Amino acid sequence: MQWTTACPDWESRIEAGKSLVPLKPIFQDQADDALDVFCNLRMVDATGSPLMGDTCRPWVLDLVAVLFGSYDEAEGRRLITNYLLMVSKKNGKSTIAAGIMLTALILNARPSGEFIILAPTKEAADNAYKPIRDMIKADDELEARFHEQEHIRTITDRLNKATLKVVAADSATVTGKKAIGVFIDELHEFGKQAKAAAMLTEATGGLASRPEGFVFYCTTQSNEPPAGVFKAKLNYARSVRDGRIEDKRFLPVIYEFPQHMLDKGMHRDLSNAYITNPNWGLSVDEQVIAQKYQEAQAEGENAVRDFLAKHLNVEIGLALRSDRWAGADFWEDAVEPCTFDQMIERCEVIDLGIDGGGLDDLLGAYAVGREKDTNRKLGWGHAWAHPSVLERRKEIAPALQDFAKAGHLTLVKRVGDDVDELADIAEQIHEAGLLDKIGCDPVGLGAILDKLEERGIPNDKIVGISQGWKLGGAIKTAERWLAEGSFAPAAQPMMAWCVGNARVEPRANSILITKQASGSAKIDPLMALFNAVTLMALNPPAATKKYQMFVLG
Repeated sequence: MQWTTACPDWESRIEAGKSLVPLKPIFQDQADDALDVFCNLRMVDATGSPLMGDTCRPWVLDLVAVLFGSYDEAEGRRLITNYLLMVSKKNGKSTIAAGIMLTALILNARPSGEFIILAPTKEAADNAYKPIRDMIKADDELEARFHEQEHIRTITDRLNKATLKVVAADSATVTGKKAIGVFIDELHEFGKQAKAAAMLTEATGGLASRPEGFVFYCTTQSNEPPAGVFKAKLNYARSVRDGRIEDKRFLPVIYEFPQHMLDKGMHRDLSNAYITNPNWGLSVDEQVIAQKYQEAQAEGENAVRDFLAKHLNVEIGLALRSDRWAGADFWEDAVEPCTFDQMIERCEVIDLGIDGGGLDDLLGAYAVGREKDTNRKLGWGHAWAHPSVLERRKEIAPALQDFAKAGHLTLVKRVGDDVDELADIAEQIHEAGLLDKIGCDPVGLGAILDKLEERGIPNDKIVGISQGWKLGGAIKTAERWLAEGSFAPAAQPMMAWCVGNARVEPRANSILITKQASGSAKIDPLMALFNAVTLMALNPPAATKKYQMFVLG
């Protein structure tokens, strides 16, 4: 039996308003039975309480048919076990969750079987439970069959004692569960939680002994740069959809703009909103969305990005706050691919900035080099952190772990390893004959200075950079370089994150970016960048690379 869950032509499909489900039900009889149940549930919160079959658009019914139609009754096994739906707000996610999970409970034959809807917050759990309760109350037969316990958000089947429980995210709540079906609601919110991966493992662990089981992830795009389990799951789903990874047990249905539309700014035109809103004109009211968009435009770019993420599923690469650093507006357009080795090859002189290094802090290094021939400035950064940061700053732990996986941040096992690795970078620049200066925050430099000295870097190459308001000149210089296109930072999500974290405070005739103003979010590599900019702004002379000489005998 052959099938694929890849949908390599998804871009043409989504632009034409066609289904993104790339296959028909594997077992049509199973799909028909499920659709008979699903379509006869009532959507109570819609005008007139219509049947689901009368109001749901084909994309919903296609998804339901494939989910239940992947069950091989003869073998007692579901052939497609994992599903991910990403769709914009107001496209009926809660109703879909209620319909799918109640259908699964109705069709379930396992005595005392467990089904779970896992929501990120208590409020979200309440919102997920209400449609299920209302569907049952709207049907006399269902109300006679099922016992509702609203105070614990649990539905029990009186026939076989199977349960459907809606729970708020709490690892203690899901420990030991042996669920047949798990619906994970608002996955993007779990991406912000440090222990979400362990929690989801607990919630879905029962499938190991439930071959008929399934996990259904449902989400909108995050209004912050994707992180943690959400980022990992979304990237995997895209790879399966595009055919880069073959996984016949995973079905992704992702409503997002094709890259060519994003590149042309077409996502900002509401005439294209149907791309990520398959219920456009049904549960998604066009006039309401237009008004919200107008209000966001009046408020500013930060509000517009938030709107685009929630209502048009546009992924945010860099968070823009109202008190953001002005350079953040130009950062994404300025970045280009560049590794550290490529910087060494392309530049005629390099300045290195260093900042941070406490146990609950990052140690940041940023190199700014002047490119040969073009005189453009290139940038590349790295950071180090002790694992204790993940415990002390749990709210940013998922992001830090993502940066570590990408190779832009190193989680050191031993205090001092970070300084050793930073010294390796400085030594490499020095040995290449490209090092102008190393600029550091003068406070707490002892261990770093010792390591640099061990590597043979002269003391006159290391200078202290005044911080606070005195750094305002470098901040303004970096802004100008980015705006005029003379500075190309390396394409590193960690640096984009730091740039998005930076908050500006006006101070007399200058501006101030401080770690205190930025809160628990880290900016140390960005502060290292400003230290390097301070030095590069002095227009150091081009260095002469050192070349190894070989004597032919």
